Amino acid sequence: MNIHEYQAKELLKKYDVAVPAGIPAMSVDEAVKAAEELGDIPLYVVKAQIHAGGRGAGHFTDNPEGKGGVRLCKTIDEVKAAAEAMMGKVLVTKQTGPEGKEVQRLYVTDGVDIEKEYYCSVLLDRATSKVTFMVSLEGGMEIEEVAEENPDAIKRVAIDPVGGITDGDAAELADALELSGAAKDSAMTLFKNLYKCYIDTDAAIVEINPLILAGDDVMALDAKINFDPNALYRHPEVAALRDESEEDANEKVAHDNELSYVRLDGNIGCMVNGAGLAMSTMDIIKLHGGEPANFLDVGGGATAERVTVAFKIILSDPNVKGILVNIFGGIMKCDVIAEGVIAAAKEVDLKVPLVVRLEGTNVEKGKELMAGSGLPIIAADNLEDAAAKVVAATKQAEAA
Repeated sequence: MNIHEYQAKELLKKYDVAVPAGIPAMSVDEAVKAAEELGDIPLYVVKAQIHAGGRGAGHFTDNPEGKGGVRLCKTIDEVKAAAEAMMGKVLVTKQTGPEGKEVQRLYVTDGVDIEKEYYCSVLLDRATSKVTFMVSLEGGMEIEEVAEENPDAIKRVAIDPVGGITDGDAAELADALELSGAAKDSAMTLFKNLYKCYIDTDAAIVEINPLILAGDDVMALDAKINFDPNALYRHPEVAALRDESEEDANEKVAHDNELSYVRLDGNIGCMVNGAGLAMSTMDIIKLHGGEPANFLDVGGGATAERVTVAFKIILSDPNVKGILVNIFGGIMKCDVIAEGVIAAAKEVDLKVPLVVRLEGTNVEKGKELMAGSGLPIIAADNLEDAAAKVVAATKQAEAA
């Protein structure tokens, strides 16, 4: 689960991580009031709050050649003008896609005097199975670009899960950023506090980009925190930060029905039970020249009603021109899947090719239900056959 920058910074402040003064605003008037509360400072920064990076380099659909979603203002009148130009407008960044996202929240902050920018993140490294810090002198840049163009510029420090972060770990990170004296002490304290925040909140990633040096203080100028959704039940205060308006509508419906759904850019909808089988299904679709439109795992304990919801989610995507249902029934019975698919297909008036591959518990009963449904279902003998058939049927449907 993602949260907004201002929410991330409020959370970091609870762990004594230094951040510039800032106040969120839900309207233009609130943005002006926020600037007044910050007082007579040399520079205000008005930042659009959306769940996407690259805001400063983005553009608004009503003014493609204009400024992006991060604006520097010297007066309160300029803050008001910036807020009016952003609030309620659609911001497009390289992470939003061409459709962009509507700005419904702003963050007005103190424009601190920056001496140096760095990069810092805390995440779980699959290679070591340890929480790992990544820091770089290349602050303010996309870390993926740094990793590709200059991988040696990134310093990684894995943290012992038993002992946690040590003074030695924190010093190694500060040294990698070429800090010394009071600035090094400030950075070491920040790294320890970031680690505690990461562990305490069951975060998936805490990213500070840029981390900045202002005088002798090291602080988070920007912040992104993503949380493990499976751990949210332990953190109601974090779950309360969820902004449903930032979520894909189908992903929200899936979440509310305990389905794992991620929308993709292809045209072949997939409904599978089991994340591993879902990944391999998408791979084999691509192998046969198709493009999956989604990842959708109905899980092992799905009911017919939940399967119906899953099927409706797939069909609500206008890009879907064909559907592949791939079920290996173990805990999940094939007849339950069949009942859900049939109910949903009849309810929404199915008009795209549907290929079904069923194996496992109650498979014959499931196949009988499908065959007797009166729906134009294309049966497949195995996954290879299913992928080939759905790709061919989808291409034929698009050509018609």
